[in-house]
Amino acid sequence: MEKYDVAIIGGGSAGLAALKQLSNLGKQAILLEAGTKIGAKNISGGILYSKKPNNGRVTNVEDVYENFLNDAPFERKITKYILHSTSKDKVYSMDLTAAHDYQSNFGCSVLLNKLNSWFAKQAVESSQKFGGGIIPGVHVRSIIWNEQKRTSVIQTDELEDFEVKAIIAADGVNSEVAEMVGARPKFTPTQLYQGVKVIIKLPEDEINKRFGIGVDEGAAHLFAGDVTLNHIGGGFLYTNRETLSVGAVYHFDSQLSNPTEPYRLIDALLKNPMVSEFIKDQIPIKREIDKSLPPEEQLRIRFAVAKLIKTWNEIRGAYLSSSGRERLINSGKYKTAEDIQTALSATQEKMSEQYGVAFGTDYVEIEYGAKLVPDGKRCRMKKPFFKNILFVGDAAGRGVFIGPKIEGLNVGIDDGVRAANAVARALDKDDFSEGYLGEFYSQLVEESPYTVDMKQMDKDYLKIFLDAAKDIPKDIIGSRYGPILKMMSNETLRGIAVKFANILGYERLLPMIESEDTYVKVPIRLAERLGKSISPSYSPSIPSIADRIAKLNYNDDHKSHIKVLNSNSEFMKKMVILCPAKCYNEEGGKVTIQHEGCIDCGTCSQETEWRHPIGEKGIHYQYG
Repeated sequence: MEKYDVAIIGGGSAGLAALKQLSNLGKQAILLEAGTKIGAKNISGGILYSKKPNNGRVTNVEDVYENFLNDAPFERKITKYILHSTSKDKVYSMDLTAAHDYQSNFGCSVLLNKLNSWFAKQAVESSQKFGGGIIPGVHVRSIIWNEQKRTSVIQTDELEDFEVKAIIAADGVNSEVAEMVGARPKFTPTQLYQGVKVIIKLPEDEINKRFGIGVDEGAAHLFAGDVTLNHIGGGFLYTNRETLSVGAVYHFDSQLSNPTEPYRLIDALLKNPMVSEFIKDQIPIKREIDKSLPPEEQLRIRFAVAKLIKTWNEIRGAYLSSSGRERLINSGKYKTAEDIQTALSATQEKMSEQYGVAFGTDYVEIEYGAKLVPDGKRCRMKKPFFKNILFVGDAAGRGVFIGPKIEGLNVGIDDGVRAANAVARALDKDDFSEGYLGEFYSQLVEESPYTVDMKQMDKDYLKIFLDAAKDIPKDIIGSRYGPILKMMSNETLRGIAVKFANILGYERLLPMIESEDTYVKVPIRLAERLGKSISPSYSPSIPSIADRIAKLNYNDDHKSHIKVLNSNSEFMKKMVILCPAKCYNEEGGKVTIQHEGCIDCGTCSQETEWRHPIGEKGIHYQYG
């Protein structure tokens, strides 16, 4: 049997950080990833932060990958962070950039297919020096503990069994490792958020102009109020280099109590006048082909128009991008930016005059996805280990969700490094017992400033919100929150109140903090009283869920990776509505699944036998 020192299961940001750190420490490790390549299965909101906590220390992405800031393909550094309250066509905005900058070196928008692929390249170059590396297309089926040797045997669907001294489980919120070894129960809906997201194409120059940012700047916009459709959570819009990430994140139990199709929450956000104006673009509109023409001529016209539209999109995308203009000029195809503009105008003229293509306003959606996200306040593993297995990031239920403060990628990277450090120490002593390996890792995790965030309120972070909200009339806040806000506005009383609140703990405070008042009613009142009206210039043509799923890339497996356990339970009946990919149907009171369109989000995992698809099968995100 093959033997390795360490196996990392899961090729997301956390697992890759663990691999890179172990190689930095001169240790052998292999990483198993179910996707065809690293990044194909990953999706995030997403902003990746680099933090500088006032108390304690974390390992940031640039500490793990020293050339991150110069070479990594992140999208934009976020320099604006705005919270919008919405009610119909009215929007009230609060600048929370100070909250974004709090204890941060930077925060950047990311697309995980591209970024995690880059992480993988750095990690594999280091790990191969010590006999390790990345093995894609592999799904772990079971883990067998050898009590006598105190090692684990890993069984997969694709490889021969092999033995390892330690395991780092980085296989996400629906961790199969945790379930197969009994390290923790499945997370419940009260402990989770459901996130859905679309990627929207928009040229770089248009993004810069529309959001009032420079080439090296980015903006994050958050939304609450009527766009939530009466759910606890909100929407987001992040600027990428040449795309926008637009999505909605909601308490999963809020969705269960008021079931609404996840894509309708996205649609509600896209239809908001402010958002629809943010995402709009110029698009070509093809004229109907004359059906009286011979079939051969109809086909020729169809191909000619398609080719011209493709050329127009390519030239326009490059012309409206600083790097695109530079690339075309350096290629020698064009001498100046004016030459590119001339070519663009000529193509557009040919489209219009020869083939009757018109140009209108709409938006261009290019990818749809979803995932479950753990709320660390409610579900972080108090004991993030089992025998010789350490759990990191989402697999350990570790995410920071405090109002608009949403951090997961940076938490996972820091966890991965802490796990790698614990494993390296165990390798040096050849001691992989829970008392030596597991308890030490647990101690490292408890020392993390991120864990502190998951356990208690930060009065300095709270003050940023109070300063941003100081001009809001107290009667808008309401009788329930008005006195609290007044007390919290006093610095002395705020310190006392926060200490008392932290003694009570999040569990007692959350029903009041995270309520329909907070996310829906108060934002609507703010928008109606203080907001400005925005008039939309068009009505976005939003695709159906069937069209969205049809655009995605799959490597289908004829055998379902999900088995329904109770086909007539109330939970499964709600999955007919809540599955983001519409995989479930109800017939004769029983719920059935058609797994081929599954996007591996795990929304249904609570009452199913849920597995990730076997290696290389299932969804392959292009952006993530």
